[in-house]
Amino acid sequence: MTVLPILYQDEHIVAINKPAGMLVHRSWLDKHESVFVMQTLRDQIGQLVYPVHRLDRPTSGVLLMALDSQTAHTLSLQFERHDVQKTYWAVLRGHLPECGRIDYPLKPRLDKIADKFASNDKPAQDAITDYRCLATTEQPFVSCQRFLTSRYSLGELTPITGRKHQLRRHMKHIFHPIVGDTTYGDKVQNRAITANLGVQRLLLHARTLSFEHPVSGNQMCITAPIDEQFGQVMQRFGWRQWR
Repeated sequence: MTVLPILYQDEHIVAINKPAGMLVHRSWLDKHESVFVMQTLRDQIGQLVYPVHRLDRPTSGVLLMALDSQTAHTLSLQFERHDVQKTYWAVLRGHLPECGRIDYPLKPRLDKIADKFASNDKPAQDAITDYRCLATTEQPFVSCQRFLTSRYSLGELTPITGRKHQLRRHMKHIFHPIVGDTTYGDKVQNRAITANLGVQRLLLHARTLSFEHPVSGNQMCITAPIDEQFGQVMQRFGWRQWR
């Protein structure tokens, strides 16, 4: 039985550290899946939970849920008004600049099944991501035939807007794709990481979530520790101080 790590819980909200590869809720797009965050957490704590935001299936980290519908509504409004601050850790190809902002509009991503009848002509939407380089490394293995070594960065990413796959698309846009990204990433780099470190997951982790408590009004900041595979990469790359 899957037990989800609870980062914070009171009578109104609960925050967990979502495992990479786990769906938040049941979807007819993934009919073969039988384990979901919402059902697992409901059974674990013995009460209904209400989602107020989401994380992509391959992303790990802080996931917040409400324990009643009114609290869910209040929190959802915070997310809609962009009053919630989120930071992510990502392992990126190449050496990232010290810091910067990506202001690059993104066209809505349509699902071939769920958005079958939606228009493909929707204009690009504003999308902004701030980034900061936390650490870099140069590893003694080949991931590109032009070079004898491979360079990587640990980046802290802060989405200012919340577009679908925003972080993954923005990092691809500046030529520093997230390692392990099978949709927007560098497949050669992904294979090199798997071959040399044995890691196959998307190396994107929702590190912190800061928001106003919907009842007390207190400022909350919840931090999620990285999992074993992410930690394995951090250890190998000499980034132990950031674990």
